[in-house]
Amino acid sequence: MAGIVLSGSCSSRLLLRDREAGSNGASLPQYNGLRAVDTMHLPSSRTPKLSCSGPKCRTIRAMASPTVSAPKRETDPKKRIVITGMGLVSVFGSDIDYFYNKLLEGESGITQIDKFDATNYSVRFAGQIRDFSSKGYIDGKNDRRLDDCWRYCLVAGRRALDEANLGSEALEKLDKTRIGVLVGTGMGGLTAFSNGVEALIQKGYKKITPFFIPYSITNMGSALLAIDTGLMGPNYSISTACATANYCFYAAANHIRRGEADIMRASRPWDKDRDGFVMGEGCGVLVMESLDHAMQRGANIIAEYLGGAVTCDAHHMTDPRSDGLGVSSCISKSLEDAGVNYVNAHATSTLAGDLAEVNAIKKVFKNTSEIKMNGTKSMIGHGLGAAGGLEAIATVKAITTGWLHPTINQDNLEPEVTIDTVPNVKKQHEVNV
Repeated sequence: MAGIVLSGSCSSRLLLRDREAGSNGASLPQYNGLRAVDTMHLPSSRTPKLSCSGPKCRTIRAMASPTVSAPKRETDPKKRIVITGMGLVSVFGSDIDYFYNKLLEGESGITQIDKFDATNYSVRFAGQIRDFSSKGYIDGKNDRRLDDCWRYCLVAGRRALDEANLGSEALEKLDKTRIGVLVGTGMGGLTAFSNGVEALIQKGYKKITPFFIPYSITNMGSALLAIDTGLMGPNYSISTACATANYCFYAAANHIRRGEADIMRASRPWDKDRDGFVMGEGCGVLVMESLDHAMQRGANIIAEYLGGAVTCDAHHMTDPRSDGLGVSSCISKSLEDAGVNYVNAHATSTLAGDLAEVNAIKKVFKNTSEIKMNGTKSMIGHGLGAAGGLEAIATVKAITTGWLHPTINQDNLEPEVTIDTVPNVKKQHEVNV
C-alpha cells in the first residue's frame, strides 16, 4: 500500500534496538525487525528531502550494513516502513503504558477461568480478559452480536488509529482506497461457530443465525474494521497459528513497499519444569505506513520496521526442529547479526519449542553474552494468533523505555539456556538493532 496499513491479530517474534530500533517454532517461523527513531532531521545524503510539519517529525538513524543473507536496507522513504500507532486489548486492559508497566512489574495476568465452568478440565486457568468495555467503539446492537474475538479487534484497531492521529476527521482528508487492513486470527470467532453448530444439532437449521458464517470466518476482523472506518485498500486475513500477527506485519509492509497502499493497519519459559503453555486472550494492532507518507502528514513516528522473512521447518505438525534450523535460517534472512542485543522470544513453555528456539538464536548470534531474551507469554499467556501483535507492542515499549520486562515463573533454568532471560525481575537495557 502506498501509505498506511492497519496490521495485527486477535485471539512471532521481534529483534530490536533502542534509538535505532527497531516462531512459530512449530512449522512456520517468521521474524521482523524494528528500531526506534530519533528526533533529528533526515540525513540528506541518505534520503530525499521531505516536507514535514510539526514537532513530531522524526528521522531514523542508520543501521549497520547488512550481510549477504540479510535483505538490502531500504533508503527510499516511500519504501521505508514506520509504525505510527499501536492499539491493544489485553489481560491488563487497553492502555498501552499500563499494560507495559504491569509487564515490568512482573505481574501475572493468569487467573482461574470463570467465563464458563472449567471444573472438569485438566487446565482451569488462563489469561482471561475481564471488565472489557467497547463503549465508544461499537454500537449496542453489534456489541451483543459479535464474538469477543471481533470486539477486541475493533477496539484495538480503533485505538491504534487514534494513537496515529487517524480519527474520522483525519481519515476524511486521506485517500481511503490507499489505506488497507490486514488483521489475522488463529481460528476466527469460535464462540459464534460453536453456537451455530449447537443450534443446528439441537434445534435444526432454521434456528441457525444468519451471522453464523460471517462471524466465524477468519477474515471478518479485517472486514469489520474496514466497514467501521471506511478503509477501502487491500483487505484480507492471514492465519498461520502462532505466527499469524508477524505474517500480517510482513505482508502489510510489502503492500506499502510495492506502492499498493500508503497505510496498513496491520507460562514458564525455559524452566526445566515447564509443561506447556497457558492460553490467553487479546488483540494487538499496529498502524504501519511509508516514511514518506508519515512525514508528509506530520505523524508521530514510534519505530521503524526494518524487514522480515518467512520460512518453514517442514518437520512436524506442532514440534519445531530440535536443531532450530528452520528458525535460524528465517532470522538470518531477515536481519544481520550487527549489534542485536535483545530478543522478545516466542517462548511457549513447551518441552520441544523452548530449547529449539534457543538453539536457533545461538546459530545466528555466535556470541550471545550481550543478548537479553525475555518471554511475554509468561505473564499474559499464549494468545495464539494474537501473540505476535501483543509482543510487538511490548517490544516497541522495550525500545522506547529502555526497560525489559522479566520472564516470570523461572526458578530452575535449563542448563542449555546460556542467554540472559531476564528472570523474574525487570532490567534496564538499551536495545540495539
